[in-house]
Amino acid sequence: MIYLAADHAGFELKEKVKGFLQKEGYQAEDFGAYQFDKDDDYPDFISKAAEAVSKDPSGKAVIFGSSGQGEAVVANKFKNVRAVVFYTPCIPVHNVDVTGRVSTDPFEMIRLTREHNDANILSLGAKILTEEDALKAVKLWLEAPFTVGERHVRRIEKIKQIEDRLKL
Repeated sequence: MIYLAADHAGFELKEKVKGFLQKEGYQAEDFGAYQFDKDDDYPDFISKAAEAVSKDPSGKAVIFGSSGQGEAVVANKFKNVRAVVFYTPCIPVHNVDVTGRVSTDPFEMIRLTREHNDANILSLGAKILTEEDALKAVKLWLEAPFTVGERHVRRIEKIKQIEDRLKL
């Protein structure tokens, strides 16, 4: 199940991604907004999708707003949620990994959020991404597996311990 949520700024992109997901054979549950309302507030919708992911260990969500940043902040308030923001940069990206390998592909971030962090919510900024880039990001993110390497599992377990300690 892929949960979706957006405010007015992300409404149009959410609708396009929802159609794309359905064409790709995914089940999508939409937590709103269900219509454009320039006065709505993203926490009202994002919190519902984040709560669904929090309760569903295998669930994932794609959330939308103007920048995607505030939406990720809301989502990350929920236990078991690891929300990440994706945007394509305006300048070339030069990611250097621990082996010295350099990547200039901004979409590599998508793969890493799944492989290293087991991210379960993808937050997209509708005013920052093109529709084409958003669809590509969603597809890559949903297809990228979590690398069940010891160090990644250990780090996620530490995040869960923090959540438990803070009673999130």
